[in-house]
Amino acid sequence: MGRHLHLASHLCVADLEHRYRAAHEPHERSWWQILWLLARGQTAAAIADTTGYNRAWIGQIAKRYNTEGPAGRVNRQHTTSWRAPRMLSAELQEELRAALAGPSPEGAKRWRARDVADWMAAKLGRPVATQRGWDYLQRLQHSPQVPRPQHALADTAEQGTFKKS
Repeated sequence: MGRHLHLASHLCVADLEHRYRAAHEPHERSWWQILWLLARGQTAAAIADTTGYNRAWIGQIAKRYNTEGPAGRVNRQHTTSWRAPRMLSAELQEELRAALAGPSPEGAKRWRARDVADWMAAKLGRPVATQRGWDYLQRLQHSPQVPRPQHALADTAEQGTFKKS
């Protein structure tokens, strides 16, 4: 005979059944069904035969429900983000945008990715890779507008004769 798992009394049997019937996400629906069946007094082995989950996983579902309550019964697969947070806050991004409007720290006409990475390293107090400088140049849509270079020996009078009138 299978053993009965103990459930904490966070919700009554009727509330568990209501949550089971109202759940839209398939995994959550199965988990609420398992909790409802446990609250009705069924054993883990009987529930495993009914639902197709194994007894160990049914025990894990009951354990999480007992420790975290109804709030622990959400599918975390869709709520977990594996992206790292942005390096610069919104305030620092605006400060960088203002800095990009002026000359670069080296006095050159345009900012390079290495210049932005060095600026970020100074603000954050840790080393920053050049790639992150390039990423923020792209994120802020910085486009260096500099005139095309002219040849040092070019004659402007002769160039004017070749232009279309």
